[in-house]
Amino acid sequence: MNNECLICSSPLEYLLTDVQMECAVCHKKELSKTRCVKGHYVCSDCHTRGMDVIFGLCLSETSKNPFEILEKMMSMPFCHMHGPEHHVMVGASLLTAFKNAGGEINLEHALNEIYQRGKAVPGGACGFWGACGAGVSTGQFFAIASGSTPLAKEAWGLSNQMTAKALESIGKHGGPRCCKRDAYLALKAAIDFTALNLNIQMESTLPVCTRSHMNGQCLKNNCPFYKKDI
Repeated sequence: MNNECLICSSPLEYLLTDVQMECAVCHKKELSKTRCVKGHYVCSDCHTRGMDVIFGLCLSETSKNPFEILEKMMSMPFCHMHGPEHHVMVGASLLTAFKNAGGEINLEHALNEIYQRGKAVPGGACGFWGACGAGVSTGQFFAIASGSTPLAKEAWGLSNQMTAKALESIGKHGGPRCCKRDAYLALKAAIDFTALNLNIQMESTLPVCTRSHMNGQCLKNNCPFYKKDI
């Protein structure tokens, strides 16, 4: 099940250096390290097209559980097995649950912020930057929730610690990447860190993966969310 290309369902390949690519959907030309083995490239904007539906979902959501909110996003048509949409969805689900659990934020403003910040983290950051976008999204969430800026003191430090906690959890499980697994691990780290440092207790029910059959690189029994009989 290595079918990952949005155009032809062929496996993806990752290059070590940028090459000029043309998006097969919008025909925009840009540098990238990612394409399918048949040469197709889909830019991040086209890959995440339709993701703005999360605004309506989050603004009407009442759950205090970011896993439940994230699962609703993952089940929407715009979300693929892997992709940069997860760099937004993790933070958006946390901001929504944080608000519903008593966090004092303007949720609409916060969602706009996480949407712009998360989209700035490219696909493949986990392997090329050494910083999974799902983990970075938790730091972005915490920065927004705590009002951090580059000149902040405590919030600046805690936001960086939040990212570090999430990346540590993700990194300990090793690769290859799985955007679902990494998103779940990031949420767990963020729920615990937020309760400790912002005194807001979001709800948490660890998921059981229902998508392992869609991931050709699934770690199976080495993934804490894997269900053997799926």
